[in-house]
Amino acid sequence: ELQEIVFVIQSQSNSFHSKRAEDLERNILKQAEELGKELPRVLLIHQMDRHDGAWTILPLMHDFSASYGRNSSWIFFCEEDTRIQIVKLLETLRRFDKSKEWFLGKALYDEESTIIHHYAFAENPTIFKFPDFAAGWALSIPLVNKLANKLKSEPLKSDFTIDLKHEIALYIWQKGNGPHLTPVPEFCTDDLNSYKAVNCATMFSNFLPVCGDPVKKEDIFVAVKTCRKFHRDRIPIVKQTWEGEAAIVEYYSDYAETSIPTIDLGVPNTERGHCGKTFAILERFLNHSSSKTPWLVIVDDDTLISIFRLRKLLSCYDPNEPVFLGERYGYGLGTGGYSYITGGGGMVFSREAIQKLLASKCQCYSNDAPDDMVLGMCFSGLGIPITHCPLFHQARPMDYPKDYLAHQIPISFHKHWNIDPVKVYFTWLAPKMEDSFTEKKQRRIREDL
Repeated sequence: ELQEIVFVIQSQSNSFHSKRAEDLERNILKQAEELGKELPRVLLIHQMDRHDGAWTILPLMHDFSASYGRNSSWIFFCEEDTRIQIVKLLETLRRFDKSKEWFLGKALYDEESTIIHHYAFAENPTIFKFPDFAAGWALSIPLVNKLANKLKSEPLKSDFTIDLKHEIALYIWQKGNGPHLTPVPEFCTDDLNSYKAVNCATMFSNFLPVCGDPVKKEDIFVAVKTCRKFHRDRIPIVKQTWEGEAAIVEYYSDYAETSIPTIDLGVPNTERGHCGKTFAILERFLNHSSSKTPWLVIVDDDTLISIFRLRKLLSCYDPNEPVFLGERYGYGLGTGGYSYITGGGGMVFSREAIQKLLASKCQCYSNDAPDDMVLGMCFSGLGIPITHCPLFHQARPMDYPKDYLAHQIPISFHKHWNIDPVKVYFTWLAPKMEDSFTEKKQRRIREDL
């Protein structure tokens, strides 16, 4: 029955995201009320966030087990943009014996082994299935209780959280001793208005959030990190692809070359980390750039990005709040570590976030410290949450399951390795006619909700 399901929305504390999650919570409770059912429990992860790692979910298993282990049957997880048909969800879950260990979801898999999964299952990556969070996923209470006990005796070992859905599936699988993901066809990522959605218990309503007019070009300052050895091969790609979408672009290097032009920040180039360079960019943006642009984007010279789409996305965020946005990773979250925005996919800052950061005097411990991780540590210390957006990507399109990218309008990819970057840009990121069509369609969907 409905009161045996605990709904957990994988929410975030940023005002735009928390409102979306609260709208979904209201929708779930309204559907329950209309059915005349006892209201289920709905939890928002950002409200359970006693430590920075709640979004990684496994640290919460003990709480779930203690609070719901006796009087519930399922924990059902979903994203803020997942849409749920309660009646259909109840029908679907009734097919499974709730006294057994179940891990249910829409199955994704790697077509080739990939760096973001540490080349797991390299012989045949298609055999390992992991859930698409957008479609919702469920754990039976016997499995939750088992995971809670296991975590008590064996705390999480992994230092890094890179792709949570894959890492959770690996942990549950326990090298073959735990359950595999059971694919559930009713857990869907089809659009609400799609003819396929008739048989779905869940759908996914959002490709690229748009909350009004796109942010003006002039309101985004783009900083490209480069160095002398890449001036010849990487910068021309930026100029052939996304540079024309941006009004303000500056290239920061260890060598001033007027033909590009690049700016030498006086920070020597380092083989890795680039923390000194990034903090110099932040300081220059705040104190020495002539305009008071509300947004700063820092990208690598081998990041492919759609500024056109980013302008739409940023219409959903308030630059007067401290916003630090991109693809979220975690470090040491099982033991009180911190989250950070991974640099390759692009890091987006509101001016307000940079002001708070630089006023805090938090800084690099060395020029070659990893800039994205130091920023994560600094913002964590300031109590400013990282805002995750899955449309930014640290790797190349082929490093992600096709089915996962199918319900996205991506904003960035990273790395030129073994690809034609110009082709990737024009295939995946260039402004197209259908972008404006999708925007109109989304407006209609929002009005219908």
